[in-house]
Amino acid sequence: MARTPAADKDSAASKKTKSFEQTLWATADKLRGTVESSEYKHVVLSLIFLKFISDKFELRQAELIAEGNGDYVHMVEFYTMTNTFYLPPDCRWDYIAKQAKQDDIAVKIDSALHQIEQRNKSLRGALPDNYFSRLNIDVSKLAALIDAINNIDTVLKNEGSGEAKAAAEEDIVGRVYEYFLGNFAATEGKGGGEFYTPKCVVNLLAEMIEPYHGKIYDPCCGSGGMFVQSIKFIESHQGNKKDISIYGQEQTSTTYKLAKMNLAIRGISANLGEVPADTFFKDQHPDLKADFIMANPPFNLKDWRDEKALVDDPRWAGYETPPTGNANYGWILHMISKLSDNGVAGFVLANGSMSTSTKGEGEIRKQIIDNDLVDCMIALPGQLFYTTQIPVCLWFLTKNKKEQTFSDGRKQHRNRQGETLFIDARNMGSMIDRTHKELTAEDISLIASTYHAWRGEPVSPLPLGEGLGEGREEQRTHPKILEFARELRKNQTDAEALIWQALRGRKLADAKFRRQHPVGHFIFDFYCHEHKLAIELDGSQHYQPEALQADKARAEFLAQQGIRVIRFDNRQVLVETEAVLESIYLALSALTPGPSPKGRGEYQDVAGFCKSATLADIQANDYVLTPGRYVGAAEVEDDGELFEEKMQQLTHTLFQQMAEAQALDAVIKQNLKGLGYVG
Repeated sequence: MARTPAADKDSAASKKTKSFEQTLWATADKLRGTVESSEYKHVVLSLIFLKFISDKFELRQAELIAEGNGDYVHMVEFYTMTNTFYLPPDCRWDYIAKQAKQDDIAVKIDSALHQIEQRNKSLRGALPDNYFSRLNIDVSKLAALIDAINNIDTVLKNEGSGEAKAAAEEDIVGRVYEYFLGNFAATEGKGGGEFYTPKCVVNLLAEMIEPYHGKIYDPCCGSGGMFVQSIKFIESHQGNKKDISIYGQEQTSTTYKLAKMNLAIRGISANLGEVPADTFFKDQHPDLKADFIMANPPFNLKDWRDEKALVDDPRWAGYETPPTGNANYGWILHMISKLSDNGVAGFVLANGSMSTSTKGEGEIRKQIIDNDLVDCMIALPGQLFYTTQIPVCLWFLTKNKKEQTFSDGRKQHRNRQGETLFIDARNMGSMIDRTHKELTAEDISLIASTYHAWRGEPVSPLPLGEGLGEGREEQRTHPKILEFARELRKNQTDAEALIWQALRGRKLADAKFRRQHPVGHFIFDFYCHEHKLAIELDGSQHYQPEALQADKARAEFLAQQGIRVIRFDNRQVLVETEAVLESIYLALSALTPGPSPKGRGEYQDVAGFCKSATLADIQANDYVLTPGRYVGAAEVEDDGELFEEKMQQLTHTLFQQMAEAQALDAVIKQNLKGLGYVG
């Protein structure tokens, strides 16, 4: 990964945290023989939740005794005042852990969860109901899982205090939840997408719409990932999470419970409706006008209503009724109806939504465009989702494109009436395994900063000393950084050594790479100046909060320089070397666009990447919103070689290869003849 001289190798704390996640997953995965994969996530996450709230309860009880308030340890009010759930003795984790090997342990867990839900109003409808008893889980496997969870320290008893301590505790359990939700989604494949949206997509949505202040809404909230990331966005930008209100709805009962638990462990208050319910037929927030909407509706949902149902629904006012065969435009119109006068919505849809004309969908899209609601369209790369391998897109709608000034942390917007930004991000992202890709922090920063620059938001100039001379990075680099880079070259990891063997001497796509190369104040594992491409290999340190914060600062710097970064995990390099090299080759083959050459955040159209189009442009393209129609093709750099000379060289190579093929064919025929097979 990119490093500074102060950066250490993987810390002990990092290894410990990563280790218990992986160990816990391996233990939980053993349930597969007795419980369906679609079910056991609820078993695991319910137990983690119980462990966390029990640890919090015991810590609060100890605090009361230490403060001389031992007489009040059984009074509920003294726990709720610190956002701690009160737990009766037979609902506490230590009781469950001691009873883990008893034949009736499933009944005891169900009883504990039921009592906790009844005693705590905010958890109503959140916890499984007689779930463990009904599953008939093998007692030995359930006991092993309880033992594994028992080793997690979910609270920090002697470190820090106040909000910082609480945030750290929530992050420990939150990371476990995030890790498990992602792994469950990968395991379940298509079904996994019902409760999980890839983290990089959620991050991009949050960075684009900047939900600092007001009401946030998700009409199909899954496990609550959009809300969690909104809170993280606010905290990372020094905002106050008390400045927002969260509203959501989820139809699937088990997923609804997942969301309530996911938010509860992070101390996030939300109104998800009284019960799980269909957003179209039982809207639990009928009068809501949201300032921000973030959503990932089910792709291309069929038969979502009967022919005569919802025909005159007020949410379709001014538009044709969405067709029964696909709910995409039903979701779009529902979200438009929920936007406040200055509201903005960002949501995921299948690519077909940008161009379809089936059964009135084209007319609805035309009306949305004519009403000047479409602010930005982004085409994403394929393989981001566990639910589908096909590419998807992001829509960004707003009720107000006029010039605006904000007091909530957002920067001033220019007048964008009659304009729409198109971004083609299909060539971005890095492979994280053989079938899945993710957007890096630098990808997200580049896309979001392009959108913000287009909206006219002022961007601060580069910090002093971070400018780059063309091809002369070292001359602007502090001598100590150069010395540190030389030390890193002497102590490369196995993964770095393997990649360097494949890159050195222009072996891959004739690109000249340097290893442990300084750029500004950062050192990249591998860097190619001519392509402005950096490669980073990450150990577990990269996933720690401090490292992620450093990544964000670096991402902003790199986006301003037009540098593309692709990341790989060290293990991925060693195990899936060919896939990693293929990803690097593809990144080199595509022209990666950068922001304005001025490096100060001023927006410019970039061929093959972004285009600011007018309403007339969209009308000329039959109201199709596919970014590829507008951004055009990326400029191809002339290699300076005459066509005649190149053609002669290519022809010579082709004839040489054809001759070699004939020789090989003759050898194969001779070998077959020797085996008695004569043609």
